[in-house]
Amino acid sequence: MLKQIPELSLFLPCYNEGKNLQNTVDKTLPILQKVAKKWELIIVDDGSKDDTGTIAKSIQKHYPNNIKIITHHPNRGYGAAFKSGFYNAKYQWIAFIDADGQFDFNDIYKLLDTQKKTKADLVIGYYLKRQVPLFRIIGTKAWQIAVFLLFGLKVRDIDCGFKLANKKVIDTIPQLVAERGPFISSEFLIKSKKANFKIEQVGVHHYPRNAGTATGSKLNVIIAGFKDLFRLWFYLNFRV
Repeated sequence: MLKQIPELSLFLPCYNEGKNLQNTVDKTLPILQKVAKKWELIIVDDGSKDDTGTIAKSIQKHYPNNIKIITHHPNRGYGAAFKSGFYNAKYQWIAFIDADGQFDFNDIYKLLDTQKKTKADLVIGYYLKRQVPLFRIIGTKAWQIAVFLLFGLKVRDIDCGFKLANKKVIDTIPQLVAERGPFISSEFLIKSKKANFKIEQVGVHHYPRNAGTATGSKLNVIIAGFKDLFRLWFYLNFRV
């Protein structure tokens, strides 16, 4: 398959993904090499307590010029990993997927085709069928309603962990601040919409997690997300 894009940075946020990281990279790397003339893979180890860091270093040895590892000590949260990936990417286009192996990176072709057809600044995935418990799907729908009521942002799935963005977006919008909680993706899209960047959506596949445990459904994480949500709403509406 011909190269689809001149250059692409891909980052993987990781927290205790030692059982998934190698398999995710093995499936993703051949596609990344096919799709971009110049590429880099950024593994963001957000203070993992398992062997994620050791596995990341082993992977890096095979591609020392293309694979970068960013390590947080201690764990700071998904938002922090999200920011580290975006702010350390060097190429014009930046994509990310979760490191848990639940996405098929072949779907990057759909995101790139959509971008070419629409000239979008961001192409965000939405789950064709999300493989998580029902209570998480309900929670996500409630979150999206809150974001729509407060900010007018209407997308099919705010938190889908598969997105493609032009680097000019992250270089232009105000600094992202969320660290813990589910708010970082919403903050990113809210600020991008406010800056008048064009956002398009495309369906992506999602598969059951084979190992490890997701942390996004913990009560303290959800509470932190809502705090960030109302903090941004207050800032955008009442700042002097």
